[in-house]
Amino acid sequence: MINGTRLKKLRKEKGLTQEQLGEMLGVGKSAICCYEKEMRNPSLESIMDMVNIFAVSADYLFGIDEIAEVSFEDKKSYVPMTAEEVKFIEELKKDKLVYNILFEDPKRGVELIKKKIG
Repeated sequence: MINGTRLKKLRKEKGLTQEQLGEMLGVGKSAICCYEKEMRNPSLESIMDMVNIFAVSADYLFGIDEIAEVSFEDKKSYVPMTAEEVKFIEELKKDKLVYNILFEDPKRGVELIKKKIG
């Protein structure tokens, strides 16, 4: 699923209406509206066209800013993260107590947060 907020921002920065972008992609205005609201996925062809129209990477359209390498039990994997998620983790690290609660026992940490904001 592409990031609708990013698509809308890119479209507006380019000075395009939903109808104009739809014409460029060969879809209707309603399809662009659905993409921006993340109610519908564009075709691979449309995604490639958006990459060219807006001169951004497909990763950017999908909301990926960073790829984090994660090692767990001798297995490596790669996790896509937005800039906001990276910033959130950086802020968490500044508060050692909260950071330790969340990362030592994530399930308990989430339950404590839910209870607090509940």
